[in-house]
Amino acid sequence: MIGAPTDIGAKHRGSAMGPEAIRVAGAEGTLRRLGLEVEDWGNVSGPANPDAPPIGGYRHLKETVAWCEAARDAVYKALRAGVFPILMGGDHALAIGSVAAIARYCAELDTPFSVLWLDAHADFNTPQTSPSGNIHGMPVAIIAGQGPPQLTDIGSDKPMIEAARIIQLGIRSVDAVEKGNVVDSKLEVYDMRQIDEIGMLETMQRVLSRVREVGGHLHVSFDVDFLDPTIAPGVGTTVAGGPTYREAQLCMEMIYDSGLMASLDLMELNPAFDDKNRTAELIVDLLGSLFGEQILSRHELGR
Repeated sequence: MIGAPTDIGAKHRGSAMGPEAIRVAGAEGTLRRLGLEVEDWGNVSGPANPDAPPIGGYRHLKETVAWCEAARDAVYKALRAGVFPILMGGDHALAIGSVAAIARYCAELDTPFSVLWLDAHADFNTPQTSPSGNIHGMPVAIIAGQGPPQLTDIGSDKPMIEAARIIQLGIRSVDAVEKGNVVDSKLEVYDMRQIDEIGMLETMQRVLSRVREVGGHLHVSFDVDFLDPTIAPGVGTTVAGGPTYREAQLCMEMIYDSGLMASLDLMELNPAFDDKNRTAELIVDLLGSLFGEQILSRHELGR
C-alpha cells in the first residue's frame, strides 16, 4: 500500500485526504482477512498545492511532475521487490506515475501490459480541449504520448503504452472536442450505454477476453467517480448514471476471477465531499472483491 496524498492535478481540493480515508476505512484489515500479507509503505511526498492558474495550458505542471515521479519510483520499487503495488490517491493524474513504473518494469521483462481504466471520464483532454488545464483530466492522453514532455518522458518509452492497449469502462462524460481525440486514438471504450445494453457480465467478459489477448501485466486504474454518485458521493467530479453497487461488485469479482490483475490504482476519493466516510468504506468493500472476497466461492457452491 502506497499513499500519494495530493490534489495537485484536480479541479477541487480534498483528494489529498484520500489515502488516509482508505486506511481509516480498514483497507489493510480487509486484505489481511483474505489471507494476504500486507505492508503499508506510508506516503510518498511532493510539493504543496500552490492553487495557481494554468501556465501554457497546464495547471501545476511542475508540481504534478514531482508527484508523478515520486509515485513512479515507489511503484517501480514495489514491482522490483516482487510485491503487488496499490497506489492510493490522490487525484488521477498520479496514474501517469504508476503507468510509467509499469512500462519500465515490463520493458525490462520484455512483457506486454495493458491498462483497464475504470472512470466516468475519458481523461483524454489536452490543453486545447481543457480550459481549466487540470491535469487529472489528461492522464490517458499523456500515457498514450500526447502531452508535455515533462510528463510523457517520465516513463522508459514514449508513449508509455499504445492507446489500443488501454481499455476504458464506465465512461459517460466526454468533452465535445475530447471526443474526437478519443475516437482517433483507437482507445477501446465500453461506455455506460454499452453496459446498459449488454449488461456488466457480458461487458466484463469482452474486456477480460481482450486483456487475455494482450497478455502480460494488467494494471487496473480505478477512479472512484466510476461509481454512481448515489452510492459514492465522495468525489469532486461526480457524474450521474454510473454502475450500481452490484454491477461494481460483479466487475471487481470478475477481475479477481480472471487472475490477470498485477497492480492497482485507487484514485480521486475526496473525503471533503463524502458522507461519514461511506465512500471510503465502499472502496474498501470493492477492494476486498478485487482480492477475492465473495459471498460464497464457486468451490463452495460446487461450480
